[in-house]
Amino acid sequence: MMRLQARVAQFLTLVLLVVAPVAGARAQTAATAATDSPRGQIVAFGLSDEQNVFHSEATQAAAILARRYGNGVTPLVYTNTRRASRATVTNLRAALAKAAARMDRENDVLFVFLTSHGSRDGIALKAGRRFGLLTPAQLGALLRDTGVRNKVLIVSACFSGIFTPLADPQTLVITAADATHPSFGCEATATWTFFGRAFFRDALPKTDNLRDAYALARASVLARERREGFEPSNPQMAGGQTLLPRLRAAP
Repeated sequence: MMRLQARVAQFLTLVLLVVAPVAGARAQTAATAATDSPRGQIVAFGLSDEQNVFHSEATQAAAILARRYGNGVTPLVYTNTRRASRATVTNLRAALAKAAARMDRENDVLFVFLTSHGSRDGIALKAGRRFGLLTPAQLGALLRDTGVRNKVLIVSACFSGIFTPLADPQTLVITAADATHPSFGCEATATWTFFGRAFFRDALPKTDNLRDAYALARASVLARERREGFEPSNPQMAGGQTLLPRLRAAP
């Protein structure tokens, strides 16, 4: 009996010696993964009150981005509607500053989503009788003022490809169209534009990364435009070479 007990004790000791390092390695791997995965701060603006689609798209897109990248942080959403005018340049500056203040500016990621009508000069700001344009130069200055290193800019508007020059290795820019074509889907009864539906609602849930989501959305938009007889809007993606490999959506 004594010999059996000794052998059992030796066996248990051997098991502990083997299992403990493995468990430690697993814990370390999990901790490393958590450290390497950046947190996202989401800012979304529906900049025109002409149609409810911009309010709806900004609100829904922000919720989807927050679920996948926000780690429980409430997104900052401002829209212009017939009842309230909150999507202004002043509030955009304030929202970006607020998001930047609650993040690690070197490692976390700032997501900015803008949806509205667009032109070859900028994206429209429309609230009641007030009308203006937010140009790429103005938006670039606002983003630089945040001091945030890693940024994802998504613009859903006609001619939104004019914003792709803001891209760099740490800044990913995704647009609903190129710089010379309109995008589609601004019907009075719509809740998404063509691109918004394809990218946020349909493509993002099918993949854990933005590169594949963009590819799926672009193909979907092109197919729909051909089917409905529209000239292709040619969604664009630029930059983010350093950022993309680190950016994975939460399961």
